[in-house]
Amino acid sequence: MAAKRKPSFNSHNPVTGEDIGTYAIMSKEQVNDAVDHARTATTAWQALGFTGRKKVLLAWSALIIDRVEHIAELISLETGKPLSDARLEASIAVNHIGWAARNAEDVMRTSYRRPGLLMANMSASVERAPLGVVGIIGPWNYPIFTPMGSIAYALAAGNTVVFKPSEYTPGVGVWLEESFSEVAPFADILTTITGLGETGSALCASGIDKLSFTGSTRTAKLVAAQCAATMTPVVLECGGKDPVIVAADADIKRAADATMWSAMANAGQSCIGAERVYVDEKVADEFIVRAVELAATIHAGAPGDGNYGPATMPAQIKVIQSHIKAAIADGGTCVYGGPKSVQAPFVQPVVLVDVPEDSTAVREETFGPIIIINRVANMREAVDLSNASKYGLGANVWSKRQGKRIASQLTCGMVAINSTFAFAAIASVPFGGVKDSGSGRVHGPEGLLEYTFARTVVRTRFYLPLQFLSFKRRPQDDTIVIKLTKLLKGRLG
Repeated sequence: MAAKRKPSFNSHNPVTGEDIGTYAIMSKEQVNDAVDHARTATTAWQALGFTGRKKVLLAWSALIIDRVEHIAELISLETGKPLSDARLEASIAVNHIGWAARNAEDVMRTSYRRPGLLMANMSASVERAPLGVVGIIGPWNYPIFTPMGSIAYALAAGNTVVFKPSEYTPGVGVWLEESFSEVAPFADILTTITGLGETGSALCASGIDKLSFTGSTRTAKLVAAQCAATMTPVVLECGGKDPVIVAADADIKRAADATMWSAMANAGQSCIGAERVYVDEKVADEFIVRAVELAATIHAGAPGDGNYGPATMPAQIKVIQSHIKAAIADGGTCVYGGPKSVQAPFVQPVVLVDVPEDSTAVREETFGPIIIINRVANMREAVDLSNASKYGLGANVWSKRQGKRIASQLTCGMVAINSTFAFAAIASVPFGGVKDSGSGRVHGPEGLLEYTFARTVVRTRFYLPLQFLSFKRRPQDDTIVIKLTKLLKGRLG
């Protein structure tokens, strides 16, 4: 009798459509087994302490950078992005590993709190402890950088990790486990599981101690609902419709250059990429001219040819097409490119202007190399329109004198002033959004703390004559507490 064939799927080169690898579709039982093994490994991983884990993680970061050409080629093959972009992505990921490894001990250090007057005989402290096993579901657009924002921080905090990469980039996910295993002191610290949506669903229900998910808002809501059934906490990094605000005093040349790169790089497949621009009407014409001039100098193509690659996920082509058509139908104007710019699997640059705010093209995430430029009368209008979105991930502000004031009024998780994407590369600051862009944070101290729980410890140092935490409490004890409360106006803590 022939052996039963195990379920599998192929990954494809999005440029050519060719199969480039075959991977197992892991079952619920296999996922549970991986989580069980990871849980067994937590005791030894935590026993290494911060110093031991730091040594392992720094060795991993050194290995990755030594083999940057290999991993960059794999990233480029699975996503279609240029090798240069893949190298940059890997380099920034290495930086995050190093930061998490070097700072975990300080961030998680026990903090001591003032016990207050009534509890003056007590010492009070808060410890930070790892959760246990962290499940991570990664995206395909930045298959090493984005998941590393969870993997490295969870590992540095003392957790073990079970990682499910996107079905579009499974090879990168498998390579991460294989490379880590070369420096790991024992097995099951970082495990990669491969599969489709059902495998991710199994991870959500597997009894992990926290799930970190990156993907669309629609899928994030399904993931959060499933995790809620088992009270599994989640970190959700979802989509965005990131605004760019350009004030009249901005350096227009730099603003246009950075905005076009933000919108077009990685084929527009960046959750923090620029999608809509609100530019002061006094400088709007100049900004639009520069944007169009820049659009004419770039094009999509295969690695080695284009400035950016194809739409990695074929289904996104239909979304991009529909948004271009909606923008035009709703009264917007294409000043560069248009519906014919969509030449699957590539999308050439498209610049739209004066698109009504109620258009689907303005309201929904496009995730393609499309930029919408709308004029505003002043910065108050720019802020209001930026905040009117259901998303709240990142934003860029361009102004020589008003940057901080404008940034402080934006309802989003991250703002770059006179720059773009910078907050993603700085490991010491948190990354994440609000509203439909998600919840929780990765990167920085906040990212480390996401993968810990707080343990409060209070200890009696000496005993007081008052007995208000006892059934032996006397009337005079109540009288003293009330008098102190009145005297200190409730400031007993």
